[in-house]
Amino acid sequence: MSSKGFFNVRVYGLLINDNNELLISDEQEQGMRFTKLPGGGLEYGEGLIEGLKREFVEECNTEIEVIDHFYTTDFFVKSAFNDSQIISVYYMVKAVSDLHFSIKTNIFDFDGAGDVLQSFRWIKLSDLRIEDFTFPIDQYVAELLIKSL
Repeated sequence: MSSKGFFNVRVYGLLINDNNELLISDEQEQGMRFTKLPGGGLEYGEGLIEGLKREFVEECNTEIEVIDHFYTTDFFVKSAFNDSQIISVYYMVKAVSDLHFSIKTNIFDFDGAGDVLQSFRWIKLSDLRIEDFTFPIDQYVAELLIKSL
């Protein structure tokens, strides 16, 4: 590997509610709009589950419990934002506190303005499509989830 490249470890949660809907996140950052699963980058010094719990509190103001490992990246993916190689770990999670964020029905329905924007939607598992997600790893995870239903 060249000295320019580095690894970027990401951790995401698949939160499915009692109506068989998956929580997804619409975001705008660095002039780009994308749809992904809730979660984000691991911070130095924290474990995967600790990082995922932190991300859900930061993004969703919701505490979660990790139920099971779902998938870890096993193919090369370059970041859309820098020269890093993305390694993503996905867990099935459940909320252990009430959901304290607004749910939107339309894609990219952001409140306010700014450089970094985020909104959340539920999507029925029966309606889930690979194309609902922007990035290759999330698309692959969506495909695995669809096949597991």
